[in-house]
Amino acid sequence: MTVNELLDAALAVKPIAATLSEEEKNKGLHFMAESLLAHTDEILEANKADLEAYGEGVMADRLKLDVSRIKAMAAGIEDVCALPDPVGKVLATHTLDNGLQLEKVSVPMGVVAVIYESRPNVTSDAAALLIKSGNVCILRGGKDAHRSSMAIVKALKEGLAKAGLPVDLIGMPTDTSRSEATALMTAVGKVDLLIPRGGAGLIRACVENATVPCIETGTGICHIYVDESADLEKAVNIVENAKMSRPSVCNAAEVCLVNKAVAKEFLPILKERLTNRTDDKPACELRLDSEAQRIISGVPAGENDFDTEFLNYILAIKIVENVQEAALHIAKHSTHHSEAIVTENDANAAYFTTAVDSAAVYVNASTRFTDGGEFGLGCEIGISTQKLHARGPMGLCEMNTYKYVVRGNGQTR
Repeated sequence: MTVNELLDAALAVKPIAATLSEEEKNKGLHFMAESLLAHTDEILEANKADLEAYGEGVMADRLKLDVSRIKAMAAGIEDVCALPDPVGKVLATHTLDNGLQLEKVSVPMGVVAVIYESRPNVTSDAAALLIKSGNVCILRGGKDAHRSSMAIVKALKEGLAKAGLPVDLIGMPTDTSRSEATALMTAVGKVDLLIPRGGAGLIRACVENATVPCIETGTGICHIYVDESADLEKAVNIVENAKMSRPSVCNAAEVCLVNKAVAKEFLPILKERLTNRTDDKPACELRLDSEAQRIISGVPAGENDFDTEFLNYILAIKIVENVQEAALHIAKHSTHHSEAIVTENDANAAYFTTAVDSAAVYVNASTRFTDGGEFGLGCEIGISTQKLHARGPMGLCEMNTYKYVVRGNGQTR
């Protein structure tokens, strides 16, 4: 189906989505999770074809599915099932002097379009969150994962049908051309919210070209600052996890800032940990500023290395004077996603968390926790790096807006 055909179908079921009971939505989600597992073989077969067409590269990890990842996708749907229904929640209430009773009530956005790249798990995460929050979803995945995403959508629709819910609550265009993406971006009056999820190019294209409301989700140039008071063993463990556990995701660390007071002791330890691997991961390439080059060997940092989301086994390292300089560097180079300080100094931790203007700011923990599931949101539809409406991992509540319900007894103005 084309985008316009999908949008017409979505508008027809939009009132149904908004008025489904929590029980009806949970039933649909449960059968969606069951159907996902029942269709594991077909999904993996489609994913195999996508992987063969894509080829090698660290980004293939985003595209790859296996049995455990499909089980995790189904578990994510069940987790959303267990969360409270955000629709109809009374956020505030008061009575005016004239007797009018005002209620501020959470309501669905309506038709939400999600444009994303080669992460097929986003298909089930987005569908679960949008259906539970009373929305209709149009999912436009990248061509690299199109076979996988279509197989997932087919399974999810079967689950909806089994639960007696409209299958048009989920739509995915069969055409992956740019013109169809543009049609979603410009579907004024049909798309209530657009969420891009992917690399800098995709997000920029959506933000610049969309004429429908658009949430800017984040590329992640994430920083870790190792303070002069840091526990160095704790610091190296945090940096290793943030960089090496899964470098192709947006919450992976790309820059390590090191206080000059501990640089001579810390950097050799960090280099040993990241470059002499005892697991199956490749050595991490270290790109060093001039001060760090005097302490350890590595690649001299280039002009753009502190402004690059590598999404690979590469880490840029800079030595700084203090927490104030670290915060200034982050302000200049960050994409406002996730930043961390490793410190045993409460005053420096307080300064960092106050001065650093990002969606998630950590003290003595890895940036890899910036995730809807890890934050207890069930799963996420994306991570917002803007400040209006939503910020950070977006779960159920962020997929609702609100309206005022006003009750009177014949009042006139």
